[in-house]
Amino acid sequence: MKSITLTSSISSKPRLLALSAALGGALMLAACGGGGDDNSGNPSQTPKPNPVPVAPTTTCSAAGIAAANQSTATAVVCMLTSDGEMVVELDSRTPITTANFLKYVTAKYYDNTIFHRVVPNFVAQGGGFTTGYVSKAPGSDLGGAIKLETNVGVSNLKYTIAMARTSVPDSATSQFFFNSVDNSTVLDYKTAADPGYAAFGRVILGQATVDKINAEPQLFSGAEATATEVLLYWVIRLK
Repeated sequence: MKSITLTSSISSKPRLLALSAALGGALMLAACGGGGDDNSGNPSQTPKPNPVPVAPTTTCSAAGIAAANQSTATAVVCMLTSDGEMVVELDSRTPITTANFLKYVTAKYYDNTIFHRVVPNFVAQGGGFTTGYVSKAPGSDLGGAIKLETNVGVSNLKYTIAMARTSVPDSATSQFFFNSVDNSTVLDYKTAADPGYAAFGRVILGQATVDKINAEPQLFSGAEATATEVLLYWVIRLK
């Protein structure tokens, strides 16, 4: 997979953030790790299916609903993962990005997907693959790539959600990531030539879930994938 350099002076972790929608499944895990052999032929290099493939509940918790009701944001979603629940408020300063994300939520596109890329102390990325690292193409009725909304006052702080994209600024579709640490100095807008990544919301309940995903054992050193798949069972809009 082609690596994308966000700036010329940062570490290899941010350099590998931009995952194209064309990421080709489990065989790409080693290649996305920053070099090395293609381990696709070795079954030990494939993440194990999650032992709890079916969501234990189909509704947001009472605490999650209460957090949504207390939020002043006009759009709040609840996510259930195999590592726990998250309630995320979406930012009004990124109307294009927020509307795009909610479009996928309404279509239940994110249901039964996985966090296909987890980089410890960096990001947890999802929204593009199902179990087995099978690519999930966006439906034609969900539209195409959206305009990049950065430099609007929303920063890639810890526990924020942002859109993944390719090296082309206006290329985000369905894939998103959670910032596991404060990535603002690395991923925020700098110049027109280095426009950063569009953060568009923050976790208001369930920050421990982000931490748990981030702490999952890696498939192998540098894999940027978990040893056991982290599932995203569903995403529902609360308000």
